[in-house]
Amino acid sequence: MFRRRRKEREDALDGLAEEAGPDETTQDADASEEPEESRRYNLPPAPRPDGPWDISEVSNPAEGRVDLGGLFVPGVEGMELRVEVAGDAIVAATVVLQDSAIQLQAFAAPKSEGIWGEVRDEIASGITQQGGVIDEVEGPLGWELRAQVPVQLPDGTNGVQLVRFVGCDGPRWFLRGVISGQGAVHPQAAGVLEQIFRDTVVNRGDSPMAPRDPVVLKLPDDAQMMPEGLQDHAAQGKFSDGIDPMRRGPEITEVR
Repeated sequence: MFRRRRKEREDALDGLAEEAGPDETTQDADASEEPEESRRYNLPPAPRPDGPWDISEVSNPAEGRVDLGGLFVPGVEGMELRVEVAGDAIVAATVVLQDSAIQLQAFAAPKSEGIWGEVRDEIASGITQQGGVIDEVEGPLGWELRAQVPVQLPDGTNGVQLVRFVGCDGPRWFLRGVISGQGAVHPQAAGVLEQIFRDTVVNRGDSPMAPRDPVVLKLPDDAQMMPEGLQDHAAQGKFSDGIDPMRRGPEITEVR
């Protein structure tokens, strides 16, 4: 009895497949094999219950943070804040804590879709083309890239620099962080840097901007600039990767 019912069910399913025809069954198969790329791209920004924050979500963004215009960067005792310049514009800020650093850079993004999945692929492709090694993992800040980037050491020999690329999609903006130094190697050294990333506030502004245009920053009104190491760092595209956020640039000393 059970065998006959099973056989009848199989015959009925075969009949339905014949009625659907080859085109419909092929379409169903294609739908079930959706490319990985389409699942990563064009998705709306994910919720951000722990930050980073949009300026509309924070009542007083300057409280406990350094006001750089497009970014409000959390102040941490003993940190150095370095700004990165492309042409005449300040486009990135780097927080240095002892032997670790995180570079923060915000970009314009589409209103209804995130770009971090696409950006990760582009960064990974660029580093592998340079001979580097990439590992994509889900870390404390979500999906990130852990990279071994080829660099030239001070003595002229070749070496690698360990770097973590983290990112977050927000409303009409994207925030990228580059963690280097001990924070890219030891999780216990990265905790403060990760919290700085979470507590950063992005002020994209209301002006029209093309996706991936950098959100321009400014120096705080009471900045105390250090004269040494003042040098411009030309941008190498809209996702410029100097890769070395520990390099010296204009500095603002913050001791809180």
